[in-house]
Amino acid sequence: MKKKIALVAGGYSGEYVISLGTAKTIEQNLDPEQFEVYKIIIDRNEWYYEMATGGKIVVDKNDFSLLLDEGKVTFDAAFIAVHGSPGEDGRLQGYFDMIGLPYTTCNAIVSALTFNKSFCNKVLKDYHIVHIANSVVLYKSQPYSLGAIMESLKLPVFVKPNESGSSLGVSKVVSPGQLMGAIDKAFAEDNQVLIEEFIEGRELTIGVYALKGKIHTLPPTEIVSKNDFFDYEAKYTPGVTNEITPAVIDHDVLMQLNRKAEGIYQHLNCKGIVRMDFILHKKTNDLFFLEVNTMPGQSENSIVPQQVRAAGLNLMTFYGNLLQEVLA
Repeated sequence: MKKKIALVAGGYSGEYVISLGTAKTIEQNLDPEQFEVYKIIIDRNEWYYEMATGGKIVVDKNDFSLLLDEGKVTFDAAFIAVHGSPGEDGRLQGYFDMIGLPYTTCNAIVSALTFNKSFCNKVLKDYHIVHIANSVVLYKSQPYSLGAIMESLKLPVFVKPNESGSSLGVSKVVSPGQLMGAIDKAFAEDNQVLIEEFIEGRELTIGVYALKGKIHTLPPTEIVSKNDFFDYEAKYTPGVTNEITPAVIDHDVLMQLNRKAEGIYQHLNCKGIVRMDFILHKKTNDLFFLEVNTMPGQSENSIVPQQVRAAGLNLMTFYGNLLQEVLA
């Protein structure tokens, strides 16, 4: 008997459109012989099932069910494809936990922790798995001093929303006069701002997932941006970024990357497919941690699908295995 799967997309953030692209790829690669897929769109106004005919059926949030002509539909599992809030910050996971619906991502606590870049850095620093750049966190509700920031950190720095994805609101600051504008830009996206010292080197990103208790890594990608850094334009504008999959790196660097990515996945108790971003220090070859993406973009040409194909897998098998893991 086919399993009924809620493919949840949309969300409350600026990554709404990116989420729809991710959901499209996933939907096209879920085996129709195994799964009956219902695409559920969520936004701040309503949660609804998007029918093939274009009509909408509102979701009953009491039990995340649908009332269709053929009767009430409940789900065996949810495949979360929401970037940002509420699908990547733990809110949706907490709701699904409360109604007893299994899902494909990290749990509520892990999602909330990894979504907050500063908190995640502090936790990982205690595990001594990977290098963490020096940083300062600002809160919109609390006063701060530009002078104190400059005393704590060395330029250049990256200024970014502490809880946001897709590089929205991120700036690279190379002179003190740019700092205030960069902070304002980041505060426009979030109530918390992370200011982090720039680490010169190569940007590497790697997909990590677990099946039957074993953690697996995908072939890593090197990101080479024509822009000053991997910003929103670089991520989503064709031709601005060269994504090299698999990354051309020394064997010892690859082994180090795999080991550290697996260690982070295990220590944070991650689930499903996540993508971890690192900087390989130009002079020392040390790996510096940037962030964990617990719901990485998966449009057809996104990094995770590239890595799945580079591993010799196909997306239908890959997504099917992720769902079977949840259903088991």
